[in-house]
Amino acid sequence: MTSVFGVPLPAILGQLMLGLVNGSFYALLSLGLAVIFGLLGVVNFAHGAFYMLGAFAAYVGLETFGMNYWCALALAPLAVGILGIVIERLLLRHLYQLDPLYGLLLTFGIALIAEGIMRGLFGASGKSYPVPDALRGGFNLGFMVLPIYRAWVIFASLAVCGATWFLIERTRLGSTLRAAGENAALVQAFGINVPLIVMMTYGAGVALAALAGVLAAPVVQVSPLMGSSIVIVVFAVVVIGGMGSILGAVVSGLVLGLIEGLTKVIYPEASNIVVFVIMAVVLMWRPTGLFGRESP
Repeated sequence: MTSVFGVPLPAILGQLMLGLVNGSFYALLSLGLAVIFGLLGVVNFAHGAFYMLGAFAAYVGLETFGMNYWCALALAPLAVGILGIVIERLLLRHLYQLDPLYGLLLTFGIALIAEGIMRGLFGASGKSYPVPDALRGGFNLGFMVLPIYRAWVIFASLAVCGATWFLIERTRLGSTLRAAGENAALVQAFGINVPLIVMMTYGAGVALAALAGVLAAPVVQVSPLMGSSIVIVVFAVVVIGGMGSILGAVVSGLVLGLIEGLTKVIYPEASNIVVFVIMAVVLMWRPTGLFGRESP
């Protein structure tokens, strides 16, 4: 049997496929962070909390209202996105002219509050969320049986990431969003409602995190700690790709998921730190990240 570094090739291929699933979550979460920072300049440390709230919205919808997975996939991001809009209007809007550190501290506090509330309501133990009937079973790839649901996660994440990139980089609306982020006063002078754009952008970024939470609910245990356990890695992914770079967030998320998966099978002891080692190396070589823009 063919092997690499003494590890059978089927085991490596299987771990790479699982790494691609994790990379899909990293890409989708990093995308929301990149949208918020790139267009608003806010380091949204509450992103992991919104990811967790998306998963809990799906869980509560199922247990309380009998809402199926497909409805949750549409309604949970909408509900969490509206919550994000309320937070932006009441709190974040007062910090845009200040140092980004203030926004980071505020969103960090919001994350702690959300985590504490959910822990008080549901406890610290995880809740299970069933895989929808239409996505049960698996594909036999020869080297592993890939669950259909995990294949759906990869497809859905890539589709959302591609659609978001196209919207921001290739449409008139995206041009307006980017212009508002670079020179809000000039855009406002043309009669465009910049506060509305800012509000909707933050809500959309938060909704992307909640969507990732709904996708993750059948894969991981839905718990108040699920956001804090992933947000640090996602921040590292965004830094590697380049803060504010949509393409960088998506590409880095997928690639780092694959690297992490490969590390788990070749040298498992390093799997928890490999992303941060790569971040350190990238920052020494290119401080703006792989896809970040150099300051003039």
